[in-house]
Amino acid sequence: MTDYMVQVTRKDEREANENIIRRFNRKVLQSGVLAEAKASMRFSKPLSKPERRAKAIIRKERKAEKLNKARLGLR
Repeated sequence: MTDYMVQVTRKDEREANENIIRRFNRKVLQSGVLAEAKASMRFSKPLSKPERRAKAIIRKERKAEKLNKARLGLR
């Protein structure tokens, strides 16, 4: 992750707080800091083919079990 520093100018004497917040939010969005942080949160290491297959089998079994319970009226 690269380090970014968002530069925001200081408040003018007659500037409203809402304008400062709006200006800050715009600078943060333009810098791309939040987008990069969110992307790094979703990153997961690539799985090998056997691991993906095993997880898919487990998912299918859980889904089938959940469906059967719903049909029987159980939780």
